[in-house]
Amino acid sequence: MSQLLKRPFGTHGKVHQITPESAGWRYVGFDLWRLRAGESIRDVTGETEVILVMVEGKATLNGAGQDWGELGSRMSVFEKSPPHCLYLPNGTDWAATATTDCTIAVCKAPGKGGHAARRIGPDGITLTQRGEGNNTRHINNIAMQNEDFCDSLLVTEVFTPAGNWSSYPSHRHDEDDFPNITYLEETYYHRINPGDGFGVQRVYTDDLQLNETMAVHDGDVVCVPRGHHPCGAPPGFEMYYLNVMAGPRRDWRFLPAPAVAHLM
Repeated sequence: MSQLLKRPFGTHGKVHQITPESAGWRYVGFDLWRLRAGESIRDVTGETEVILVMVEGKATLNGAGQDWGELGSRMSVFEKSPPHCLYLPNGTDWAATATTDCTIAVCKAPGKGGHAARRIGPDGITLTQRGEGNNTRHINNIAMQNEDFCDSLLVTEVFTPAGNWSSYPSHRHDEDDFPNITYLEETYYHRINPGDGFGVQRVYTDDLQLNETMAVHDGDVVCVPRGHHPCGAPPGFEMYYLNVMAGPRRDWRFLPAPAVAHLM
């Protein structure tokens, strides 16, 4: 199995834990919790800023000394409604108690203490179309570069219809040469509908020194340290993924693969 493909540990509790050390990079961390109603978790942000994304279900959240109440509304991510999220700066603690069965993503990157804790969504997040034809997908932007409430994190959700491609035309963001391209590490947390289906993700460099093609299943995470990284949803299987990106500067600039540059 590819070292870039991370299967969940199980079906309950913390099922993913990706750190810069385990991924072999410097910036992005990603945890995923699957809780049953009534269960609680506690954690600290440490040196990272965090965005908690209520992927599915509902939970009450406390963090940075505030009670944020119950967050979450969609019971299936494929409802495609805007997510409820919470931004927490570095140096704070947080706790969640599930009020229904729920899935909570913990998106992490280096924090500088430059921003206050705040709710993100569902207000202000609108499902928007990107691409056309069989390159059509739909985006819920949670914290992309136009939002200025983060130090490092870039976070978004993508819904790819069955039979379509996304993160396409193939592109890379693996050099620190702003404004032409920025260095951003990235994780993809995949969900597939129906859950016994699969999708495909390729991660490759122009010289093919890195050239991995992976079947992704419901709940998998793919790490993208460098290179192009397109995704395909076969006919009959709808694909969702939650992207987390971070690097030395909070700008998303990319270059297309030469073979598909004419499609940009």
